[in-house]
Amino acid sequence: MIDQIKDAHQALRTRVVRTPLLNFPALDALVGGRLYLKAENLQHTGSFKYRGALNHMRTLGGPDSPKSVLAYSSGNHAQGVAKAAKDAGLSATIVMPADAPQVKIDNTSSYGAEVVLYDRETESREAVAAALPQANEAYLIPPYDHPLTIAGQATAGMEVIEQLEGADLDQALICCGGGGLATGVTQALHDAYPGLQSYAVEPTGFDDFARSLARGERVSNASKSGSICDAIITPTPGELTFPLAQACNMLGVSVSDEEALDAVAYAAKKLRIILEPGGAVALAAALFGKIDLKGRSTLALLSGGNIDADLLAKALERPLPEEWQ
Repeated sequence: MIDQIKDAHQALRTRVVRTPLLNFPALDALVGGRLYLKAENLQHTGSFKYRGALNHMRTLGGPDSPKSVLAYSSGNHAQGVAKAAKDAGLSATIVMPADAPQVKIDNTSSYGAEVVLYDRETESREAVAAALPQANEAYLIPPYDHPLTIAGQATAGMEVIEQLEGADLDQALICCGGGGLATGVTQALHDAYPGLQSYAVEPTGFDDFARSLARGERVSNASKSGSICDAIITPTPGELTFPLAQACNMLGVSVSDEEALDAVAYAAKKLRIILEPGGAVALAAALFGKIDLKGRSTLALLSGGNIDADLLAKALERPLPEEWQ
């Protein structure tokens, strides 16, 4: 897998945003260690998902290649695929849950994609996508469970290695849904930091990855919706991503919706960074001490910033804990 990641990194490095790796002394003092923030909220389309979509697109374009692409997503993958398809001159159809944030639905449409909505509680997005008339002719871009997706998303980790310039890194907190980002970035980081411990960070109640890792087998969530962290709600770990996580000895932690919203508020008020709740769970895990950061060097990957204005306003109204002031 690492060879595929390095190949993707070389192919995409001039086409993606080399997002900053940030460090704030005040935040270091708060957590008691060195905390690096990889700001993928500043990537094209506002999340890391563009990386995986673009890695697929570079395999298309021949005379016999499909002229359209298909994807299913709660919003960030949708936007990444829609923009990557537009950039490649291909049409795109995106299957999205009807309860996805309106900003994500609107942004996906703005790239020229056809958006098909479904009910995530009663319908399978895969079945909805497969039933579309254009499904047989379109190229399907999975949101996480595909080698090209994983390798493309992992390029964020390759950038981190370059940006650290040989500095120590002990552990990584990575926002996790189906696991493409978490396992891909971990694969990349392990190549430079073999002893690194990575953590998949999920919303409480939707921590299928953590529970699966603890049990040694893939398990599913009881509910399909019900968290403000919509970007990282998936039913179960991927068939490809789960064994990758096991091979890297990944562990899982979870944060509540309230903790995620507090992290959104902290990022906006103290760091001047705009995050969506699902993109802030790694920061929330650091702020709320879900793992020990004291005296250690830690990466928290900020995976997305596509937040509705109303939810951002709600976060900004929240008073920060006194110790965060």
